[in-house]
Amino acid sequence: MAQEVAMSAMLKCSFGMAPSSLIVIVPTVLAESKPAANIMDHIPLANIMPFGMCQSLANPMVAAATAAALGVLTPMPCIPVTPAPWVPGSPTVMLRKMPALNSTSKCMCAWAGVIEITSPGTTKEMIA
Repeated sequence: MAQEVAMSAMLKCSFGMAPSSLIVIVPTVLAESKPAANIMDHIPLANIMPFGMCQSLANPMVAAATAAALGVLTPMPCIPVTPAPWVPGSPTVMLRKMPALNSTSKCMCAWAGVIEITSPGTTKEMIA
């Protein structure tokens, strides 16, 4: 079983250089006194904060800076682009009419990064 994800969960991007945290904007359900998240909490700069610097050549800013540096990888500030919800989410627990977010869920960034949950923000709440 996976752990339920709540506000202040720590996130990691495969191309980011720093961790980030999850913010739940619509706090309707609490998990261990923190707002619980669902799969739709994927909005960049609202739910998912930047991961420091981005190292993905799929990111146009990184590609341009790297080309200007004659091919030397040049990281640029991270601006997450997450057009799709977290997957897979919980198959049995619904929050705000959508599957709850669990600690095994992942979110894809348009710049080829995989965002995963390193610390779910809860320690006792287990969901399928």
